[in-house]
Amino acid sequence: MMRQYNFKALSKADINQLILRNTDSGNAIRESVLNIIEEVKTHGDDALKNFAQKFDQVDLQQLYIGKEALTKLAEEIPQQVKDAITTAYQNIKKFHESQTSSKQVIETSIGVNCWRESRAIERVGLYIPGGSAVLPSTFLMLGVPAKIAGCKEIVVCSPPQKNGSVNGYIAFVAQLLGIEKIYLAGGAQAVAAMAYGTASIPKVDKIFGPGNQFVTMAKTIVQSTTNTAIDMPAGPSEVLVIADETANPVFVAADLLAQAEHGPDSQAVLVSTSASLIEKSLEEVSKQLAVLPRKEVAAKALTNSYTVLVDDLEEAMDFSNQYAPEHLILATDNWQLITDKITNAGSVFLGNLTPESAGDYASGTNHTLPTSAYARSYSGVSLDSFVKKITFQHISESGIKNLGPTVEILAEIEGLHAHKNAVTVRLENI
Repeated sequence: MMRQYNFKALSKADINQLILRNTDSGNAIRESVLNIIEEVKTHGDDALKNFAQKFDQVDLQQLYIGKEALTKLAEEIPQQVKDAITTAYQNIKKFHESQTSSKQVIETSIGVNCWRESRAIERVGLYIPGGSAVLPSTFLMLGVPAKIAGCKEIVVCSPPQKNGSVNGYIAFVAQLLGIEKIYLAGGAQAVAAMAYGTASIPKVDKIFGPGNQFVTMAKTIVQSTTNTAIDMPAGPSEVLVIADETANPVFVAADLLAQAEHGPDSQAVLVSTSASLIEKSLEEVSKQLAVLPRKEVAAKALTNSYTVLVDDLEEAMDFSNQYAPEHLILATDNWQLITDKITNAGSVFLGNLTPESAGDYASGTNHTLPTSAYARSYSGVSLDSFVKKITFQHISESGIKNLGPTVEILAEIEGLHAHKNAVTVRLENI
């Protein structure tokens, strides 16, 4: 069950230790992932088939599911599921379409015009987890903004099911997005395949998607060893709930367990101003855990999880900003008083009627978010994640006359005389 702490009794060193998660102190995960990457880099498709047999217990004849098979799989799912996925798709699309921006030309000085334009990243790779839980919602979260951005090639990798295919939910999302092929590769090996390319799987320019510690490690490694970028370190998943006496312990417990059931390495943290609320929430966690289908997974995650008793909401926010959670829930009627104090969080859920699972599925915001305190420096996936911003400038005759002497002086004091001359020859010519 969850460990319990009192903020006042914690030293700075204690807090620093408490907010650490998903560390690989012995480099065991890193070494394992490096070996997987090298195998894929060297042996390509053969390595992927071997890993599918080893990790997924599937003997693959080919490494993808094509359009015809996806269509048949999508037809098999119930209409109510199609309707739910479609509703989520529409909300996510609406939210991400609102992020498009128009060109703004700025005249920085007379005759000098500067502006910025977006260009889609041409080849993107989407990793859709499918280990302990299949996540068509992640496919929506990544595929929708990729389509809106106009990426020319969208490569989708997801682990094969036991029957050597993907499930109908993934197939239906592929239909909605107009994606005609899904590659059957999971884990670190899928990341390696998209970073280096194989005979079957194309190399991409940027890799997106959450995953376990092995997937996150693989993304981190390929970003530093290839010319393939990543969205962010994303996974394993985590939530921090700030709750006061206005919170409902039934809701709080449900939110903690919703995070815990993701995987045994997930983490759920409750920070509360009320000892009574903590006690009642933990009682509710025990009750709700007992009837969860994934209770064994959730129970393991709860051993990585804990509660912290604080004096007030300001102290709670202080701890939260140090933790920098992927998901932050403000389970209080007084959330308006503390939102401006949030400095580090991936996505925030305000009030007692806003569960984190709404953002996971259908409210419209993206659920691919920075974990392990990377919310201090990374944002979650958005439309901007799938585009590059290119700057432009145009200088007229009056502009070069006006700005040229400034450039000449700055180039000269830096000792870069060819830079100065590039301006001087133009000024002499006019």
